[in-house]
Amino acid sequence: MKKSAWLPAAIAPVVVAGAIAAPVIANAAADPVAGTDPSAADVLARIAASRDAQYSGTLSQTSDLGLPELPSGSGGSSLEGGASDVLGLLTASHTARLYVGGEDEQRFQLTQQLAEQDVVRNGSDVWTWDSEERKAVHLTLPAGSDAPTAGATTPAQAAERAVAAITPSTRVSEPTTVRVAGHDAWQVILTPRSDDTLVGSVRLAVDQQTGLPLRVTVTAAGQDDPAFQVGFTSLDYGAPDARLFDFTPPAGADVTTKDLSDAGQHRPGQHGQSQGAGVRPTVTGSGWDSIVELPTGDSARTTRDPDASALLDQLTKPVDGGRALQTSLVSVYLTDDGRVLAGAVPVSALVAAAK
Repeated sequence: MKKSAWLPAAIAPVVVAGAIAAPVIANAAADPVAGTDPSAADVLARIAASRDAQYSGTLSQTSDLGLPELPSGSGGSSLEGGASDVLGLLTASHTARLYVGGEDEQRFQLTQQLAEQDVVRNGSDVWTWDSEERKAVHLTLPAGSDAPTAGATTPAQAAERAVAAITPSTRVSEPTTVRVAGHDAWQVILTPRSDDTLVGSVRLAVDQQTGLPLRVTVTAAGQDDPAFQVGFTSLDYGAPDARLFDFTPPAGADVTTKDLSDAGQHRPGQHGQSQGAGVRPTVTGSGWDSIVELPTGDSARTTRDPDASALLDQLTKPVDGGRALQTSLVSVYLTDDGRVLAGAVPVSALVAAAK
């Protein structure tokens, strides 16, 4: 595996979603009584009910993580995990179109200067398309899988992970009324009780009528301006045109096919598994202070990729026993023996956990 494959895999989920996640979801509450203001638990419980919503809209994502801005398109398609592309999505502002016809019908369309990247899901079939590279990938997913979204995230995905952080380690505010993309929403603020996390707060704006998360804003500890925000700037409910979920690669495109339909049937130790399959990350700590450790594997050989090595050197600094990336919301520690540790905690906490 190239460094460009595992570096964003370690960083992107934590920065975009994992930095606002912890292990246990709160107990769901009953729907609020008609004519009364809902409690925070009522608002958060409604998010699950929005899974069947059909809609189309425009998303805006902004990031201020303290990383240098990296241009997308300089390190391979972000749809396949190019490190500079995924990090480019996290260090600059982006706009995308999102179409949702149901849990297994989605289209995510990221438009950049003179280029477009798409992820189209229709049932178990997922197509990714990069117009600049003229490359398409056709994936056949196992039943019940989530489709990728080009290294970015949606308010619903970010909100679900933030809701999972509601444990005794989190203070939850009473809902207030806000307006997002022309829709009335309830806003709830989640604040970590821990002094050791880099996360200051997470603000969730949830549509009052449908329960759909409309905007998620994450601030870093000690800061007032958002470190990460994703939200709708326009949103229309109703089933999108079914043709949006059909994709045929243009003539002359470079097409790769990957059948993942039986990926969930293997178990650790079974014959026929790909290298590293069944090896799960180790999680230490709890709540906002959780640290995820990926085991030693192919990452120990990633220095064979000169481009990714140069990017790694640019973004990280030497620390005891390896190199580390520090952002306003998350830290990533790459040990000399090939392990990767990440969490919404200072680098020193990762170094201590690795010993």
